[in-house]
Amino acid sequence: MARTAAAAVYECAECGWQSTKWAGRCGGCEAWGTVTERQAGTVPARAGSRGQLRAAAPALAALPIGRVDATAARARPTGMSELDRVLGGGLVRGAVVLLAGEPGVGKSTLLLEAGALAAEHGRVLYVTGEESAAQVRLRADRIGAVTDDLYLAAETDFGGLLGHVEAVSPDLLIVDSVQTITAPGVDGVPGGVTQVREITAALTALAKQRSLTTVLVGHVTKDGSVAGPRTLEHLVDVVLQFEGDARGQLRMVRALKNRFGPTDEIGCFELGEYGLVGLPDPSGLFLSQRHDPVPGTCVTVTLEGRRPLVAEVQTLVCETGADPRRVTSGLDFARVGMITAVLQQRAELKIGKCDIFAATVGGVRLSEPSVDLALALAVASSLANISIPAEVVAIGEVGLAGEIRRVAGVQRRLAEAARMGFRRAIVPAGSGLLQGGGQECLEPGTQLKVQEAADIRSAITAALGA
Repeated sequence: MARTAAAAVYECAECGWQSTKWAGRCGGCEAWGTVTERQAGTVPARAGSRGQLRAAAPALAALPIGRVDATAARARPTGMSELDRVLGGGLVRGAVVLLAGEPGVGKSTLLLEAGALAAEHGRVLYVTGEESAAQVRLRADRIGAVTDDLYLAAETDFGGLLGHVEAVSPDLLIVDSVQTITAPGVDGVPGGVTQVREITAALTALAKQRSLTTVLVGHVTKDGSVAGPRTLEHLVDVVLQFEGDARGQLRMVRALKNRFGPTDEIGCFELGEYGLVGLPDPSGLFLSQRHDPVPGTCVTVTLEGRRPLVAEVQTLVCETGADPRRVTSGLDFARVGMITAVLQQRAELKIGKCDIFAATVGGVRLSEPSVDLALALAVASSLANISIPAEVVAIGEVGLAGEIRRVAGVQRRLAEAARMGFRRAIVPAGSGLLQGGGQECLEPGTQLKVQEAADIRSAITAALGA
């Protein structure tokens, strides 16, 4: 028999997973206490049902691809070179960009500055649902983002937002944030999965209909991923991640999805009292300012997207009694534990009963495997109390058998190291950088010498001596 009432459906507030029974733990994202009840609506008829497949007149006729005008899809610079680098040249008309980041990282400051620069070429509407208009105006005064064509509205109702768009007719719409906008006719609580999904879909349709560039601010979950259902990332054209240590000044923007440009670029900013300042050369931020080398430190070159960054790894190894500790900051904890085990088993370093502290300089997070060799050499240096020369950089991945594996982009890494003044590099064997048994780097006009190491023992010997 057909049911007379709508069946109860339980939905996860984090990822949108649905079930007919309540559960304390979500079956999709495995979060606890996020499953709540909502009434399921009627199921729409399938489009593929018999008798419903009929041809209709298309809105635009199909054209040969060579006759399609691509002018509307060309990017327009925002005026912030580091942001344009990540976007692939700038913002595209009709594109929908989702900017996600942790609270207090500087998302609103970034978009307020970008909106003020974009207002020099057209109208910009900044809709805030988290602050009052007066609070945003105070921030704009501090960072110098006050201009006549930048319109500001404090609104949390979706209908009111559409009214502001009709009244202003902007070229760029910024919504801060999409979780604060509510639609009365949509099921779910404000900021819930259903509300966020429907509002994002409606804003995406509005952006395509009016060729309106739209930037949405999104929250993140505890693990740093974009909050809301995964369909959000499929609805929008660009997904940007804005990250950085709240206690530091470095901020990074990276593209997780980009239909109009690359996804292997990052933009670096420095957050100060007067807003964000682009950092076209951020390598110097990740090196300690000292004149004499100290045991337990080693420099490496990591690739963040296409950009090589020179960074320093610091370690401290000290003897302890029972229950040795492993503390990391800016490095992957599991990776540090693996390197420690390889050093103890393959290089016969007695560090099993020692406390090991490992950290990076400048608040940068290093997750690339090419940092393994620098981390291993830093630990060996700290244990032996022998300093690695300040002119040395180490690049390579360490395997469980103790071998040093090759990494991508060695030429770009070495060129950056030579530009920063380093004179010797330890790289994996077989990197193809040596000619005729010599040690001169193939980069012309530099004095960087390259040493190849096949395993962790030879790498330690090259860095610390016999």
